[in-house]
Amino acid sequence: MSDDAPVPAAPLPGAGAAGVPGVGPPAEPGECLGLGLDVGGTEARWALADRRGQVLAEGLAAGFSGTQVHDPAGREHVVAALAQVAAGAAAAAPGARLRVWAGVTGHDPQAGDALAQTVVHTLGCAPEALELDSDIALLARVAFAPGQGVVVVAGTGSVAVHRDAQGRLHRVGGRGGLLGDEGSGHAIAREALAAVWRHEDDAPGFIDRSVLAHELLDALGGRDWAQTRRFVYGGATSRGDFGRLALAVARAADRDPMALAILERAGAELARLATLLVQRHGARQVLVCGRVPQLHPALARTLQARLPAEVACTLRQVAVHREAAVQAAIPAVG
Repeated sequence: MSDDAPVPAAPLPGAGAAGVPGVGPPAEPGECLGLGLDVGGTEARWALADRRGQVLAEGLAAGFSGTQVHDPAGREHVVAALAQVAAGAAAAAPGARLRVWAGVTGHDPQAGDALAQTVVHTLGCAPEALELDSDIALLARVAFAPGQGVVVVAGTGSVAVHRDAQGRLHRVGGRGGLLGDEGSGHAIAREALAAVWRHEDDAPGFIDRSVLAHELLDALGGRDWAQTRRFVYGGATSRGDFGRLALAVARAADRDPMALAILERAGAELARLATLLVQRHGARQVLVCGRVPQLHPALARTLQARLPAEVACTLRQVAVHREAAVQAAIPAVG
């Protein structure tokens, strides 16, 4: 979130004390390395890679939004977070020159170069060695060559993106919890809660008989309307908290047809997002990532079944910071 306090940079699981996973020799002083940086509102993930495609180090830093750089307090937070990245990279590869691929949530390339200047200054890279875009655009860039594929991201929210042969980014969905995000964890939870209370209005006592209602409302800490009202309208629930209720829907799916149908509709909505871009741009590959496709096999089956027959669909997670680091290092060859 935008008001998170900075946290110390830390190696990811399996990394050594300096964040070096031991997959290759340490960098030579002055060597040009790729730094991949994937920044969300809660945390930033970074990785260093050499020209052989070996990831030398990776770690975590505080997250931020690209919009924060435009006010003094927000800019201070951005600088502090980037300083964590710089410190981790310097500890892993002292004296290395950096070529940076960074994706930052909330960054608008049309809003000026204030964020780019901050990144260059804090990380110490040359301006021409920085490729900066939004986090979604960076994911699209590392996932497919231009014009080759569509990426669907389904977590708390949902969006589909395609980078065309000219490098332009096209997107559908991603309208947020009020206007869209169909097929997302937030949308699944919203539909399930609404259905439970609608059926309770239609037939009092439905909650006592419904597996879905039990899983959902017990996750909220109570089966009365007052508990649901506090959760939904009380002001203390984050979008992530709301979206995590999709796990309760998944737990009920094998025992409750209503829960199963909600997950199948979510899969169909995600397929719709991908199909729109496939039809407009002629892509023949779809990558689906995020936690929602992993909720239940029925959701993934429906998603794949609703895509055009000629489209190859892959469901996997993408370590964007690692992929970006490796690809950023490629121009350093020679």
